[in-house]
Amino acid sequence: MKKLFAEFFGTYWLVFGGCGSALFAAGIPNLGIGFAGVALAFGLTVLTMAYAVGHISGGHFNPAVSFGLWAGGRFPAKDLLPYIISQCIGALAAAGTLFIIWTGKAGNAINNTQAGAFASNGYGAFSPDGYSLSSAFIAEFVLTLFFLLVILGATDKFANGKFAGVAIGLALTLIHLISIPITNTSVNPARSLSQAIFTGGEPLSQVWLFWAAPILGALVAGFIYKTLLQNHDAA
Repeated sequence: MKKLFAEFFGTYWLVFGGCGSALFAAGIPNLGIGFAGVALAFGLTVLTMAYAVGHISGGHFNPAVSFGLWAGGRFPAKDLLPYIISQCIGALAAAGTLFIIWTGKAGNAINNTQAGAFASNGYGAFSPDGYSLSSAFIAEFVLTLFFLLVILGATDKFANGKFAGVAIGLALTLIHLISIPITNTSVNPARSLSQAIFTGGEPLSQVWLFWAAPILGALVAGFIYKTLLQNHDAA
């Protein structure tokens, strides 16, 4: 249960910090943090929680990460469903908190006909810069694949584990710097689901892509690392 609580709180912090920065701090005229600030916020959430609770649960905070670690031989299949449920509940709790805060300002409402509404992910008309379904799928697949390669490499028993959280947090920052204009950046099915549920409409109907592409990318990364990169001879 401690592992599941760690995944709950870690995913809560990721969604609250990352999506919260996009909702509250990114668009303030002349003072807003912009795309770069939101990217850094997502990276910082993972970095801080990796050191706070990573030693308890492994610090997944993302269903795609759990699948990727399973594919890489680092995580047992029996724990996949409990971890994913905990992550989704944490993300939904964070989105609920953000919703309460967001609607506490006069005039704030969620317009689910607008790209990026309530920090949701999307493609086509719901991509921040109008990228197609295929572009969104490729971006989410490739970026999650490399995110898992970083995670698997940085947490390898032959790597310097003290700096794993830094590498992983910076990788997530870089991922957001690349892909916020494309999909508003998911690489995390729980994060996408939580915002889509509160947004509704077309963003919710598009959430399938932000489960399929990240999980497929993570699975491919796990198999690549295990078969092509992992040092079996020294094991």
